[in-house]
Amino acid sequence: MCTVFSVQTYHPNADAIEAALKKTETRGPDDTKVVVLDGAVLGFQRLSIMGPDASGMQPFFLGENALVCNGEIYGFRKIKSELAARGYAFHSDSDCEILLPLYEEYGTGMFEQLDAEFACVIYDGQSKSLIAARDPIGIRPLHYGYTPYGEICFASEAKNLEGLVETIYPFPPGHFYKDGQFICYRDMSQVDAVIDDDLETICKTIHDRLIDGVLKRLDADMPVGFLLSGGLDSSLVCTIAARQMDRPIETFAIGMEDDAIDLKYARQVAEFIGSNHHELIMTKEEVLSSLEEVIAELATFDITTIRASMGMYLLCKKIREMSDIRVLLTGEISDELFGYKYTDFAPSPEEFQKESEKRVRELHMYDVLRADRCISTHSMEARVPFGDLDFVSYVMAVDPARKMNTYGIGKYLLRHAFEEDHLLPESILFRQKAAFSDAVGHSMADDLKAYAEERYTDEEFEEKRQQYTHAMPFTKESLLYRELFEKHYPGQSQMIVDFWMPNKNWKGCDVKDPSARVLSNYGESGS
Repeated sequence: MCTVFSVQTYHPNADAIEAALKKTETRGPDDTKVVVLDGAVLGFQRLSIMGPDASGMQPFFLGENALVCNGEIYGFRKIKSELAARGYAFHSDSDCEILLPLYEEYGTGMFEQLDAEFACVIYDGQSKSLIAARDPIGIRPLHYGYTPYGEICFASEAKNLEGLVETIYPFPPGHFYKDGQFICYRDMSQVDAVIDDDLETICKTIHDRLIDGVLKRLDADMPVGFLLSGGLDSSLVCTIAARQMDRPIETFAIGMEDDAIDLKYARQVAEFIGSNHHELIMTKEEVLSSLEEVIAELATFDITTIRASMGMYLLCKKIREMSDIRVLLTGEISDELFGYKYTDFAPSPEEFQKESEKRVRELHMYDVLRADRCISTHSMEARVPFGDLDFVSYVMAVDPARKMNTYGIGKYLLRHAFEEDHLLPESILFRQKAAFSDAVGHSMADDLKAYAEERYTDEEFEEKRQQYTHAMPFTKESLLYRELFEKHYPGQSQMIVDFWMPNKNWKGCDVKDPSARVLSNYGESGS
């Protein structure tokens, strides 16, 4: 991951900009550069992944234009070759260097052409203005706000903008900013035409597109590793990659010391695919002592995101300490497409699809945010194959009646898509879903809830929660997280729209805890 930073100004405050970038040094530890242009400032902190030598350092320049970008541009070598044939010269092996020639050729029309995970800011030298854009899912982070002088600022993380702007906003995925307006260039939640092919055709396409999504994300000039929980999603990513690589892949799993559910399944997958597997243990003491640090890094108060981040954050910390891995592939975004445990309760295909659309639109505030911060804080880059744009577009368009759990097990289309390949043991391919925050060990969430319970009396809880009108805390755990969030980001709760919770309007889903453990269909998920 890298940090992008920019501000539209003729009067830059060098000390404030330096302080803003210092907050994300671990995101881009290899180099930092700030350039002052006519009417704007561009800043960049680099984590070297593609074209790691010094020539790949940003900002890039082309004529009067300049660019900073945190991203991976898939298929960039073909695009680069085509641009070179048109007369463009390149000075690095960085994939992001192609963006300025694309801007010169297509203007803001370039964004809808990209197969990429990116957040970028372009300085247009002719208009002396900034243009910013973010990928359609929001896998790469970007925030914005306005200084007291009305100058717009863009930055990778909220912490970069804290103290510089009055209100921090998440940059909307699939949009670009130009001339004071945010314009949508691609909405991943919208479907143009429903796909109602037969089951085998749908599953074959799911199969092929996921494989493509994994393989294109193996292209890196730095060592690649894999987070492996032993659940369906991460296991598929790992086994697809293992079939492609000419050496054993590096897999990593974590669990609580007493009751880890995932570790045994991750071990089974690792043995089956022949990976070089690493099992790591976390303790109650590590979880509680890291809580505030995790919330400060995440910039969220959401219960689900924080719980699920504890294991991921500690795992990434340990990976960084013990290895030279710089890129991590993960299994996020499958649930939003194929369903959670609670979407078994969807009353109709239409309601299932509406819920999926909502989750895809909000991903950048929850699971995608979690993956980015847990990994980037430890100077590594996250890649998310289930977030491949072609894959997401296809699955979102599949008839929702086929995606509902009418098969006796959730995510049947994804499971059946890989059934004939025998890429995974059947016990893993058809393993019941268990949320990561539960599967690292039920004791972890229980410890967090108990810790919060000790912090407040019932009277204190009721009094303190009432001071928050937006996303009012509804349990002592949620109040604890909100207070820690406010300590680091006072008055900025609007960055997260609400708590991630099951759809309370559905029968069986009006619950007070986001864990699937409280649902009646949890069944064998916890074993």
